[in-house]
Amino acid sequence: MAEPDLFDTENSALARARGIYLDADAGAGSYRATLGELISHYERLLRETRRLIRRSDREELEMNRLNQRLQELAQELEYRATHDTLTGALNRGAVIERATAALQEGTLALIVLDIDHFKRLNDTFGHPVGDVVICEVTACLSACLRDAMPEGALLGRVGGEEFAALLPDTDCDAAIVLAERMRVRIADHIFAAPLTAPVTASFGISCNARGTSFVNAYARADEALYDAKRAGRNRVVCADGMAGGD
Repeated sequence: MAEPDLFDTENSALARARGIYLDADAGAGSYRATLGELISHYERLLRETRRLIRRSDREELEMNRLNQRLQELAQELEYRATHDTLTGALNRGAVIERATAALQEGTLALIVLDIDHFKRLNDTFGHPVGDVVICEVTACLSACLRDAMPEGALLGRVGGEEFAALLPDTDCDAAIVLAERMRVRIADHIFAAPLTAPVTASFGISCNARGTSFVNAYARADEALYDAKRAGRNRVVCADGMAGGD
């Protein structure tokens, strides 16, 4: 079945007007009547065109709004997939991905830190207080990164109370200085009640050449972290030697 012609009425009027135009004997009355009919149809076409344009504009605006929302949702999903829900720092998967990429492009200093006696804190005061401590420690670490390091530095939460800082193209001396600032900032931070004693953290550092695997870089920093814990906690240890600490 043929599709109906949306402009069948107008085409008929146009055909009649063409016939009058070709009729040499047509009088002024016929011309006037035909012109009036064409004007009527032309005005209807203008009204329909304006209506369609307005509808098209509304649909275009709606499409743009939906596209914007889709982009926002994609960004939100990307953020949730790469960031820790509690702290907003990178999650473990994102830390591994970013560190691996950095090590393929250049050197990377990796700082791994752990809040001292965190299980005892959780058992004594409860998990909500523990979550507050984790968030405030994150804020201390982020502030140190903003103050001291280039834009490429990144912070991630890789475990319950364990964090990692990625410092691309940073030498060991600079990494040690930054870790020491982090250690002092956490130790000096005043936590709200019911905490009465200072919260401290232990730090391990590895400095890694381009092409080092993340597994190797992390293992060396983690071993340095445990050296710091065995040495009494609340100190910084570099995989190539000890630096700082009380």
